[in-house]
Amino acid sequence: MAGKFELKKSKNDKYHFNLLAGNGQVILTSEMYEAKASAVNGIESVKKNSGDAGRYDKLTGKDGSPYFTLKAANGQVIGQSQMYASAATRDAGIQSCMSNGPSATVDDQTA
Repeated sequence: MAGKFELKKSKNDKYHFNLLAGNGQVILTSEMYEAKASAVNGIESVKKNSGDAGRYDKLTGKDGSPYFTLKAANGQVIGQSQMYASAATRDAGIQSCMSNGPSATVDDQTA
């Protein structure tokens, strides 16, 4: 199964999305957006930028857990991964984002 974006509306009426791998695992989570159109633009930015290895920052959380962020050409963070158990699993997450992101379909769950 191919990856997909899930576009959702939160309880406080803000919009966000997750990029899911083919197995349903969340790879990348967006920030909260005030407008649905902004979240849709964020999805388009992920599609455009996720195939470029240079757009990823490999980071470490306060507890030492590896994670990554995906940035747009302007340097703005588009999305962040979960915390991973190791650098190797984080790097596999980046590979999954690179392979799923550019062609993922959008599942709009806001209606």
